[in-house]
Amino acid sequence: MRGILGFFTRRVVNVSAMLLACGASLSPATAGDLDAIQSAFDSALGTEQRAPRAVVSSPFQAQVATLAGAQLGRIGVAAVDLSTGQSVSVLGNQPFPMASTSKIAIVATFLDGVDRGQFRLEDQYPLMVPVPSRKFDGPVAPVRAGAQYSALNLIEMAITRSDNHATDALLAVVGGPQAVNRWMRRAGLTEMHIDRDIATLVRDDGAVDPARTVDSRDSATPLGMVRLLSGLHRGEWLSASSRAVLLGAMERCRTGTRRMRALLPDDARIAHKTGTLYNTSSDVGIFYMPDGRAIAAAIYVTGQGGKPNRDTRIAAIARAIYDGYATDTAVRTAAR
Repeated sequence: MRGILGFFTRRVVNVSAMLLACGASLSPATAGDLDAIQSAFDSALGTEQRAPRAVVSSPFQAQVATLAGAQLGRIGVAAVDLSTGQSVSVLGNQPFPMASTSKIAIVATFLDGVDRGQFRLEDQYPLMVPVPSRKFDGPVAPVRAGAQYSALNLIEMAITRSDNHATDALLAVVGGPQAVNRWMRRAGLTEMHIDRDIATLVRDDGAVDPARTVDSRDSATPLGMVRLLSGLHRGEWLSASSRAVLLGAMERCRTGTRRMRALLPDDARIAHKTGTLYNTSSDVGIFYMPDGRAIAAAIYVTGQGGKPNRDTRIAAIARAIYDGYATDTAVRTAAR
């Protein structure tokens, strides 16, 4: 046990030093600290609903809570071991901007249509290319049809390169944001929803500072995103072939090299999707652990003084999650 905790502590020291170099203030988290963080942002929701408090019951969970401190902008984290159900979260029930992490749900909706016989992966559809327009000039940003690609290629572009034009092509095929919302409701995913296509989302980006304001539009809670990832991994909503298309593309994701992947071991497997908008960065995905377990995780970061610092924070939290589930005996024993 001492050797395991010693290994984990060394990881914590390295991660903490990196964050301190970016100007972040770190101190050990306590249950009281987490209550204060949670309460401050609960009040911004303007409702009587309150999210469950995070519980610090192991060095691993304490480290995640410390790294997700909200001094420089709120941070939402959720992770769950899909073998044991053991979870950790900080602001896990609060809405955060999905940004391009919404592309997982959009692609899943299209693939559900493939499974139902509505669409085929070889069908050709045009890219939806934005036409220049001013911010907030109408409820929907104008677009034009561009080059045509197969649905399979559009999925690859949307997930691996976060191509907005390809994503809006798939979104147009399924019937727009409301069609994705209907699929998510049928799946029981009530903690996320899409209000705008990507062209409109990008055109009007910056109207709200997510580090200071809770905006429920185009948002997901970290726990809600983890539920989506968990269901996809378990094959709850898609056929085996459609599941392989989506998760396979997520394993080939090229974006976010300084985020979840940055501090993981070189041989670590991860299927993930990044998101970036004004003053917010995110990365969500599934870690495939060496012992065969899968860990679904969602990290949403706002503020922190700029994108490089947000990326650094995501990388540090991802490594803490990876190491914590791999080495924290208390977490794994408690779940048995």
